[in-house]
Amino acid sequence: MDIHYHEAGTGEAVIFIHGSGPGASAWSNFQRNLGHFSQGYRAIALDLPNFGKSTKLSVPIDRVWAYYASVVADFMTALGIDKAHLVGNSLGGGISLKVAMDYPDRVGRLVLMGSAGGVPMFSALPSEGMKHLFDYYEAPGPSPEKLRAFLNVMIYDTSELTEELFAERYEASIDPEIVANPLFTRSRMPSIDVLVGNLPKVTHRTLLIWGRDDRTVTFDSSLILLRMLPDARMHVFSQCGHWAQWEKAAEFNVLVSGFLGTSAD
Repeated sequence: MDIHYHEAGTGEAVIFIHGSGPGASAWSNFQRNLGHFSQGYRAIALDLPNFGKSTKLSVPIDRVWAYYASVVADFMTALGIDKAHLVGNSLGGGISLKVAMDYPDRVGRLVLMGSAGGVPMFSALPSEGMKHLFDYYEAPGPSPEKLRAFLNVMIYDTSELTEELFAERYEASIDPEIVANPLFTRSRMPSIDVLVGNLPKVTHRTLLIWGRDDRTVTFDSSLILLRMLPDARMHVFSQCGHWAQWEKAAEFNVLVSGFLGTSAD
């Protein structure tokens, strides 16, 4: 398959893995971060298969985490990267966890934002944001109205949503190959059991980042990760939704750079 990616800078590799919303891609998720990290790292953000400009295919929903983890590991090998820090948002956070579980020696540190892999302790399932995600490709199919409703749930301050961002996401979401093989729908929901059941095995130093006002992977989902990951710490942004790396980019960039640059002692 073909994997499209953005790369800048030199040094230790940091790989950014995006989420699963309609029209999602490496650039849509991390355009406010790559420039900062390229100043001290080899910063790489890839379009996962079935997203962005990468190959479109039907991803096996019964092993979605293992499949994408193997893609990331093979991608690293193709680029000559033995080990990398992983920064994952939502779906990308769950994939980052699975890479750490299946290929532990290839992962340095983990940064997980609004990540899959936890279980909400108080909030109902599916969340408001997940309902929009699962319904997007259901009949009668994608529409501008559906996308606008989805994006309005993703962030806290909706005035940040530009018409340019909306247009880019919508055009990407209606790619015929993606419409033919949407990753998640009401009848295609991934199980997170394989992630939750193996969290204690992830001994990598981990930074959890959450938006207090996340309406997609709600804040209470983070508590299981904080409790079960052996070496985790957490930062919570107020007035922030599901895209912490986008909504709080300046603070996020400094926070994560500090975490990746600190001694392991």
